[in-house]
Amino acid sequence: MANTSSAKKMVRKIATRTARTRHQRSQMRSSIRRVEEAIASGSKDDATSALRAAQPLIAKAGRKGLVHKRAASRKVSRLAKRVAAIS
Repeated sequence: MANTSSAKKMVRKIATRTARTRHQRSQMRSSIRRVEEAIASGSKDDATSALRAAQPLIAKAGRKGLVHKRAASRKVSRLAKRVAAIS
């Protein structure tokens, strides 16, 4: 348990940061899931628009350190490749 005022403040800051991180990660994962669902349905227009919406969220997560920068790039690349493969 935090005793000093600075330790109590750090607990509050960590809770805020954790909530923000959890929200951003959830948004990123949801956007990826929407792209994958559009790919599974076979709708190229829906998949393209979902990918266009997901790309900046994934890139931002890479910049902020939510996921590794190269992992974010790899996710976008693989999704784009799957969207392009839809006939």
